[in-house]
Amino acid sequence: MSTSETEPTPPEDRAAQPTGDALSQSGADADRSPEQIQAEIETAREELGETVAALAEKADVKAQAKKKVDETKVQVQEKVAGAIETAGTRAQDFSGRAQEAAPESAGEAAEQARQAARENPVPAVALGVLLLGFVIWLFGRR
Repeated sequence: MSTSETEPTPPEDRAAQPTGDALSQSGADADRSPEQIQAEIETAREELGETVAALAEKADVKAQAKKKVDETKVQVQEKVAGAIETAGTRAQDFSGRAQEAAPESAGEAAEQARQAARENPVPAVALGVLLLGFVIWLFGRR
């Protein structure tokens, strides 16, 4: 027996040796032109380059964190802008309704109070005396 039959083939030599699949495909390679083989090699290189780039991007934790922070900032800014716009619209609506209601109702209420005091001054005088007594009582407690 020779030494090559008893010793196993080293792993680096096995990688260089064609496998059964590679040998069966080599017959199919004979049907392809060198240009077709070169085009397939270029396509494989491009795909491999894209795969390596994708893996590098996934492995870059710092860049992923920065990207997530930037996305979150944009989302928060959009929400804040929407909330500000909604609040501004609601404030304008409320302000408009308050301005419409207040001058008329406040003016009418003051006019009604004046008219009632002119027509019947006794309740107005009684209220004035009551308020005066309350103020005197407050200052007397000090």
